[in-house]
Amino acid sequence: MDQQQLERTQFSSLYATQVMQNLDGIWQSDYEIDQFSQPLTRQQIATFLKDNLDANSDEATWMRQIRQIRARLMLRWIWQDCNNLTDVRTLTRELSDFADLAVIVAKDFARPALIAKYGEPIGEDDGTVQDLIVIAMGKHGAQELNLSSDIDLIFAFDENGETNGRKCVDVQQFCIAWGQKIIQLLEQVTADGFVFRVDMRLRPWGDGSALALSHAALEKYLIQHGREWERYAWIKARAITGGKKAESLMQMARPFVFRRYVDYSAFAALREMKAMIEKEVMRRNIEEDVKLGAGGIREIEFIVQVFQLIYGGSRFELQDRQCLVALKHLMDDNFIDQQAFDELKHAYLFLRRVEHGIQALEDKQTQSLPQDEQLRTRLIFALNFADWDSFQTELKQKRSRVSYYFDALIQERINAGDEPTVSGELQELQPYLDESSYQRIEAFWQSNAVQRLPSTALKRLKDFWPYLVQAVIDVEQTQTALMRLLPLIESILRRSVYIVMLMENRGALQRLVKMASVSPWICEELSRYPVLLDEFLSMDFELPQRQDLENALRQQLLRIELDQVEDLMRVLRLFKKSNVLSVAASDVLAESPLMRVSDVLTDIAEITVHSALQLAYQMVAKRHGYPLDVNDQRCGLDHLGFSVIGYGKLGGIELGYGSDLDLVFVHHYQEQAETDGTKPISGLEFAMRVAQKFLSLMTTQTLDGRVYEVDSRLRPNGDAGLLVSSLKAFEHYQKHSAWLWEHQALVRARTIAGDGDLNQRIEAIRLEVLTTPREESHVREEVIKMRQKMKDHLGSSKDQQKDGIFHLKQDAGGIVDIEFMAQYAVLAWSGSNPDLAHYSDNVRILQDAAKTGCISSVDAETLTQAYLSERMMSHRLALANQSLQVDATAWRDIRFGVCKLWQRLIDPSSTQDLEGM
Repeated sequence: MDQQQLERTQFSSLYATQVMQNLDGIWQSDYEIDQFSQPLTRQQIATFLKDNLDANSDEATWMRQIRQIRARLMLRWIWQDCNNLTDVRTLTRELSDFADLAVIVAKDFARPALIAKYGEPIGEDDGTVQDLIVIAMGKHGAQELNLSSDIDLIFAFDENGETNGRKCVDVQQFCIAWGQKIIQLLEQVTADGFVFRVDMRLRPWGDGSALALSHAALEKYLIQHGREWERYAWIKARAITGGKKAESLMQMARPFVFRRYVDYSAFAALREMKAMIEKEVMRRNIEEDVKLGAGGIREIEFIVQVFQLIYGGSRFELQDRQCLVALKHLMDDNFIDQQAFDELKHAYLFLRRVEHGIQALEDKQTQSLPQDEQLRTRLIFALNFADWDSFQTELKQKRSRVSYYFDALIQERINAGDEPTVSGELQELQPYLDESSYQRIEAFWQSNAVQRLPSTALKRLKDFWPYLVQAVIDVEQTQTALMRLLPLIESILRRSVYIVMLMENRGALQRLVKMASVSPWICEELSRYPVLLDEFLSMDFELPQRQDLENALRQQLLRIELDQVEDLMRVLRLFKKSNVLSVAASDVLAESPLMRVSDVLTDIAEITVHSALQLAYQMVAKRHGYPLDVNDQRCGLDHLGFSVIGYGKLGGIELGYGSDLDLVFVHHYQEQAETDGTKPISGLEFAMRVAQKFLSLMTTQTLDGRVYEVDSRLRPNGDAGLLVSSLKAFEHYQKHSAWLWEHQALVRARTIAGDGDLNQRIEAIRLEVLTTPREESHVREEVIKMRQKMKDHLGSSKDQQKDGIFHLKQDAGGIVDIEFMAQYAVLAWSGSNPDLAHYSDNVRILQDAAKTGCISSVDAETLTQAYLSERMMSHRLALANQSLQVDATAWRDIRFGVCKLWQRLIDPSSTQDLEGM
């Protein structure tokens, strides 16, 4: 330590000066002065404690030793902070590590005496020895401790029972005594000071309640009695002892903090907490408090925590305990912009540094700026300011920016203004509704569902109703919008936080009403899965890019362990549903091009299939090990030996809303060779289990629905065949056993997930099969037969056709006619024009047919435009939940052109279709 650094430490820290003057010989060889500038790892702190604490000493000696260790470490940290040799995040992490380890060594020191007195605490259910679970709360839990922080703790244990000693007590009494001893060992002030002040007031029921609770009692409390402000506190909760039992307890507490649905009721708790803090600030006259005052640390934490509570249930990245990490996620998820992030981050680090400087003065738990001139001089010197005025200028600037963002992001919701009432709203609606709709609204308000609502939920509904009425009156189709939204309102009555969410977001409510006036399908999706409301209301209505979709799903899945299957399923489902909903909104409001819409819907499906396959493969491999491929190579995540082929609309890059996925699975394993795990299975069984696990991830019905319905009947031999085919079996079937209609299906097939090398081999087989020369007359005959069969079973009846009904997909001149002509072109002509088999989508097949001269460019354009027009209308009808049967008159010209080409290219005898138009 050089002279200037020594002077700075002495001048800025009374506490550090006293330590240096009064403790002799405290520096060991591995903690010399010249190492003060180096950060400490958790392991180094643990080693320091182990080397300087005598676990076999008497209690007084042990307490003196740990207090002297604390003094030595505090001197080190204060000296580093004053001399700019550390940063806020490093310092708070080291302080938190020391707090963890201090609790752990105190717990270990206290245990033997208790065991000697009472025996070991034994659980009544599984007979295991019970451990004391210590949960760190607040800044300790978030690993953000200050130089002179209290530590907020909660004590718990897994299950009730009794000790097995001569003096028997129940497990709770034992753990209470254990906790009391830890507090005494750390908190009691002796001639050597203290280690940490311990605050237990965040435990269930607070002061006066039991000091330790069982897992079951804590769970019951959180479910039945947990208050909103406690959710804020539990965001930062972290178990520091207790092993797997503690992990289980923390998993139990997570749904209390982070609701499955988007939870705007967090604002209500924020109102109460903010009001309490402001009242306390005024009562104690502590406006100069850098934590609790306006623009202080607490407001930055509030900004972060309110978004964590609102969105953390569905956005796992927002569950991070650390303020700055969560703040960064808010920016990444577009809740705040780059400038807001930068300014809040810099303000937080600055205010925390000031807080440390204040606390280093006299080792007091305070965040108020000193009034004494000498202390002010020490503080600004430690913080590298020339004078108090320049420090105040910087401080006020930082606090003003925090206040600005707090007002912009939070305060505007707190000061929502006077709320209107329901009275008179039914009369205001009357001019816009017919009699049956008006009666439907009246029936809603008189229904048992509404009448039996808890008082809080009923009040929220009544407060919300006038805003809904005004929003629907502002759109042209008032009655349509309201009638479509009413089922959504009914579905969220008992989850009234959604009502709060809509009321807190007036602009979003207006967008929802506008969408309802256009698309009942969107309303029905939201009614079935209200969790999608958050995603829907925050959409920007721009079609997402594939890379962004891939990154978003990958990041969400990376945060979940492989054995947390329910959470993995939920992420897959919400990813698919929210993004399909986003595409639908863009389709309707931004009028996005049809081909682009289909591309993105297909991207969403492919990305989901790819991720589900990776998860399924890892789950099976974790249990059984990895299989061998046919070349004796060990398969792994970079060489799956497994592929998924997409058929139909997925293969043709033409997915619509609500489309099923037609999938076929192919493997390349040695079917009889065993996997290399501790529970080996054959290669064939491995492939089957991967496919089954994949289907389970995709199709299991949960509270969030399914990802997709999957149809695997296009596999070799259909339902009678194995779920997964070997590459060899797939090739043999396609070349020697498949019907022509199966080769028609192969036209619209392509690999969409799995092993890259295997995908290439499958594609080579597909091209070889499709480009095999065929008798054109045979192809024509089979295509005509199959087309007629589909018309008979799926098309409009003769009576419907007479009434002027046209089925956009199945009737003559519809979508299927065009698809069949594209497939006919590939099967009949690709033997001499192999380029026709390259693409799987109809538009590019028709374009290639024109390029090769198989059809004229005029004919290709006629079919392409007809196809796009009919598909565009089918999308619109799907969003409107309407049948594909439309007025034939409006489609006569398009149908005539398609039927004429069908007659010329495939079936000259089909004059009846033309005559009927």
